[in-house]
Amino acid sequence: MPILGEEPDIFPETVLELPDEPDTQWWALYTRSRQEKQLMRKLRELEIGHYSPVISRRYKSPAGRVRTTHLPLFANYVFVRGTGEARYEAVSTGCVSRCIEIADPTQLVTDLRQIRNLIDTGAALAPEERLVPGDLVRVKSGPFAGFEGTVVQRDGQRRLIVAVRFMNQGASAALDDCQLDFLGKSAPQ
Repeated sequence: MPILGEEPDIFPETVLELPDEPDTQWWALYTRSRQEKQLMRKLRELEIGHYSPVISRRYKSPAGRVRTTHLPLFANYVFVRGTGEARYEAVSTGCVSRCIEIADPTQLVTDLRQIRNLIDTGAALAPEERLVPGDLVRVKSGPFAGFEGTVVQRDGQRRLIVAVRFMNQGASAALDDCQLDFLGKSAPQ
């Protein structure tokens, strides 16, 4: 099976910047296994606003070739913004297992913007399934200046976790030489 090229992970490009409207809201669509990209294709065709962060992973094939794949950062999740009718159309695609209403859409959009900005830095990212309690920090300098997150130690390497709190998942990036401002302790898990 051929590896498909990179596809857009957001539609429209400004969906995270759009102002709140009374008849629109955010939902987390939990997809059937490995259906995130298929759902995003169908949502683009239906012109329904969505975002599902995608990261690039490089690996060597058995033949020794270096390959790049584009994987969803949050397996099985696509975030949709729209009306109740848009939600119905999205669920009717056959790719969705569950639809979860977002209780705090402002926090979700803030977290998703930060994830998008982290991806845009071009740093190698790793999905983080469960967040580890630690200190909340804001990076003062370096390529991650301005990012807020939790610092963890993994494999002898300091990493910054940027979270989507709704899902208790996030992405981590290795911290090189940068200064951190202490913001407080994270809530116990």
